[in-house]
Amino acid sequence: MSYLAVKHLHMACAVLTGLLFFLRLWWRWTQPARLNRGWVRVLPHLIDTVLLGSAITLAYLSGLYPLQQHWLTAKVLALLIYIVAGAMALRRAKTVAGRLLASVTAIVCYLYILAAAHFHSAMPWLFLH
Repeated sequence: MSYLAVKHLHMACAVLTGLLFFLRLWWRWTQPARLNRGWVRVLPHLIDTVLLGSAITLAYLSGLYPLQQHWLTAKVLALLIYIVAGAMALRRAKTVAGRLLASVTAIVCYLYILAAAHFHSAMPWLFLH
């Protein structure tokens, strides 16, 4: 598989995982029972598995690795925060304030990950005019 094909697969999965997260977050606030549907519980994990696999493949094909590239290191750290905040926002937070804080944190991390990847920078806001 070519680098470009894997990159497009990775980007598509990144968009899909974000859209599904926003949908599940919306449902968490408006119709929480929808989160118990089978496909809602399985599909995000399948997409995230392909996303991770394509990320590892891209790292191998490009020779770029976290701890070697600052923007990749920042992206991985933001991903870890996104995962924890997303879990808090969707399932773990017991209060409305906790759920709101976790939701905002997850959204900011997701947007940061996209920007860091786009600009190949740990500080992508420097490229915004």
